[in-house]
Amino acid sequence: MVTHSTSLPGGARARGGATRQAVILAAGLAVLAAAVLASIAFGSRPTAFGDVLRVLGGTADPATTAVVESRYPRTALGLLAGLCLAVAGTLLQGVTRNPLADPGLFGITAGASAAIVTATAFLGASGQAAAVWWALPGALLAGLLVYVIGAAGSGAGPARLVLSGAVVSAVLTAYVQAVALGKPRVFDSYRYWVVGALGGRDFDVFVSVLPPAVLGLLLAVPLGSGLNALALGEESASALGANPALVRSGGLLAATLLSTAATAATGPIAFVGLAVPHVVRALVGADFRAQIAFSAVAGPALLLAADVVGRVVLRPQELMVGVVTAFIGAPALLVAVRRMRGGA
Repeated sequence: MVTHSTSLPGGARARGGATRQAVILAAGLAVLAAAVLASIAFGSRPTAFGDVLRVLGGTADPATTAVVESRYPRTALGLLAGLCLAVAGTLLQGVTRNPLADPGLFGITAGASAAIVTATAFLGASGQAAAVWWALPGALLAGLLVYVIGAAGSGAGPARLVLSGAVVSAVLTAYVQAVALGKPRVFDSYRYWVVGALGGRDFDVFVSVLPPAVLGLLLAVPLGSGLNALALGEESASALGANPALVRSGGLLAATLLSTAATAATGPIAFVGLAVPHVVRALVGADFRAQIAFSAVAGPALLLAADVVGRVVLRPQELMVGVVTAFIGAPALLVAVRRMRGGA
């Protein structure tokens, strides 16, 4: 009797937690749907929601259809890049046990920038399509270099990975600045990409970055349990049957692929990978299985909402989404630092 009665509260709490997460997920999906609809409705020329629905139904006039359909590629890129950055940030914060970790910390952004600058300065590359194809291998190689340096030797661990990322980022950033400042043509091309934007891209860009994004997501999904064990410490994780080195390697590889896809397609967009994991963690708790799933919903919603704000706040001009997310993410960074100090 005693065993039976004491098991009820735990079961009730589990059911209550599952119900709460289901409600949060439904709310998140609703917000995401609203962000998608707003993304294809708002721009330099506003479009009524009724007209948007008629375009989707195939009954709108050609002029309205052309305007709305021109927003499809940036909406698709916003969905993909937001998902990639948010899930990558969640993975990196779990792998390093550092709540301030994000894709930029691991040299991924700097690697993409260095590749684009090199291709523009020395190989004559130009245009958005060329930027994507050069940014992909540059970001991937930089992420792998950080991992090789951080994981080598007997002192491998989260702190060493963070330091390796800082060193690689610093070296690549110095190289980018030296080349860009020495060649004005390179600087003019680079400064547009480096801000981060969803506009000016077509579906070819989306298709080109889809394979690494899908592969990274497939690697990320089964890592939740391992990250939960790793959060308790390497010795505890090993005692629970997890392989810390394998979990860390898988998490870093998945985060690198996801971050590479997003950065190559849109340029470096700051703070999404930092802010979203903190918001999700506050809503669903410390379970990384839930964090990964909810980040995949919250990231696209945040990025699309920021892009819509950038389109309407200076109409008919546009404010690049990378600038808007910086304004949103700066308060999130301050909150994260204050929580860290409170925990300490």
